[in-house]
Amino acid sequence: MSDDFMLDTDDLQRRMEGAMGSLKTEFASLRTGRASGSMLEPVMVDAYGSMTPINQVGTVNVPEPRMVTINVWDKGLVGKVEKAIRESGLGINPQLNGTIIMLPIPELNEERRRELTKVAAQYAESARVSTRNVRRDGMDQIKKAKADGISEDDQKFWEAEVQQMTDDAIKAIDAALEVKQAEIMQV
Repeated sequence: MSDDFMLDTDDLQRRMEGAMGSLKTEFASLRTGRASGSMLEPVMVDAYGSMTPINQVGTVNVPEPRMVTINVWDKGLVGKVEKAIRESGLGINPQLNGTIIMLPIPELNEERRRELTKVAAQYAESARVSTRNVRRDGMDQIKKAKADGISEDDQKFWEAEVQQMTDDAIKAIDAALEVKQAEIMQV
């Protein structure tokens, strides 16, 4: 195996991008002062005997900056959708209008904004940890190859490659966190 070692950098890159994708999904579920259809993604409705995402039982719209509406397709599910939103912990009080559920988004106070920035920072830290775990896996592969006989120059090259990928991924995570925290603190 000596000089034939090739690290699967595509796999490492894909896994690091997966951590970033997961972070973006978690950020989307954080409520800022503006209305967003993605804030309802984590909410599941007990529909037809199974837990179903809200966007599969109705149409989610954002008609104005502080309002989200859900046009529920099945009249029988309106109550269940309303209950799911009330119990979701989003802090939104749904208002019924036939099969349309209106969700007025209240203004966030300063204390709640600070709490949300801390939650965003926790999400970013878990994404950094995931990225570092991918780096560790890559470094372990390189160490194994070293034991199998790759040259020290090759080892140093691959280690630098993995470290550069990690640094780039963590920079992207930090940049996304800054943007999200600025969005949350914006009044």
